[in-house]
Formats: sequence, structure tokens, C-alpha cells
Amino acid sequence: MVQINDTDFKEVTSVSTKEQQYEEQEHNEATEAVESADAAEQAAEEPNETVQEDSRLAELEKLAEENQQRYLRAQADFDNYRRRTMKEREELSAYASMKLITQLLPIVDNFERATAAAAQGGDYESFTKGVDMIFRQLAQTLEQEGLKPIQSVGEPFNPEFHQAIMQVESEEHEEGVVVEEVQKGYMLKDRVLRPAMVKVSG
Repeated sequence: MVQINDTDFKEVTSVSTKEQQYEEQEHNEATEAVESADAAEQAAEEPNETVQEDSRLAELEKLAEENQQRYLRAQADFDNYRRRTMKEREELSAYASMKLITQLLPIVDNFERATAAAAQGGDYESFTKGVDMIFRQLAQTLEQEGLKPIQSVGEPFNPEFHQAIMQVESEEHEEGVVVEEVQKGYMLKDRVLRPAMVKVSG
């Protein structure tokens, strides 16, 4: 049996401890190297991520600018449309009666001819017939535009079409019937243009 004295044991222990320290040092150095490599790799990746973020930000800014320009163009188009529509509406309102006046001009011409003939001492009967023809021409023109007289005499009083100015006794009509028309009323298509002024039986 081999005997180990204290000196030999101390030397063996010392050698073992040095080996452990050396291994720990190598392990620490390897760990530091790996960490340094990871840090270098991460540092190399960070610029790439920054470049990608900058590129994405530039794309978003470009898209925002395009949308802003599109909005401004749409707003300008709408303003132009609104001004054009307003101008057309004003012109339509100003010249809405142009068609009717154009149709009335021949009647005005006929009136001028009739009055000129009367001034020259023409036949009264011919003048009367001429005025009657002009009146019928005028009535026909207005009728083509949708104007028609309201029927009143003999009709039951209707406040939508008639305006009573007097109530009279009548043996021929029942109560509430129009017996006389003081002023003719007119309809323009389906709308009352002017109610008829009438006398109503009481």
C-alpha cells in the first residue's frame, strides 16, 4: 500500500486546483467570445432594421402626400362644381320665362298692328274682330303652358279654389253654391295660381 504524505497531498491538491482555475478561465474566455460574437452580430443587424424602418417611413410619407394631393384636387373639383351649379341656377332663374315670352311676341306684334289700324281710322267692327282673335291666340298660348281657368259658377264653394267676397240670397241655387264670378281664377297645371273671387249663395 502506497502512503501519501501531507506534502504530496498538498502538491496534488494544488495541481487539481490550478487545473480547475485554468478550465474556468477557458470557459469564461469562451463565454466572452460567444457574447462578443452575438453582440457583433446584433450590431450588424441593427443597421439593417434601421434601414428597413426608414424605408417604410418614407413609403408612408409618400402615401400620405399622395392622399393629401388627391384630397385637395377633389376639394377643388367640388368647389368648381358648386360654383358652376350656382351660376347655372342663377341663369335658369333669370331666363326661366324666356320660352313663354318668345311665344307671346307674335301676340304683341298683332296688338301693335291692331292699334296701328285703329289709329288710322279703320273699321270698328274689324278692329273688334282682330282684338278677339288676338285674345284667343293669347289664351291658346297660355293653355299650352298649362294655364287653365277655374270653373266657378254653379259649383259648390271650395276654399281651395274660390275666394268668397260676398254672400247673397239665391232662389236658384242651394246654400254654399257659387252664383257669380267677380274675377276669374286660374290653375297652372295642378297648382292654384290664383283663386277665383266669387259670390256665394247664403
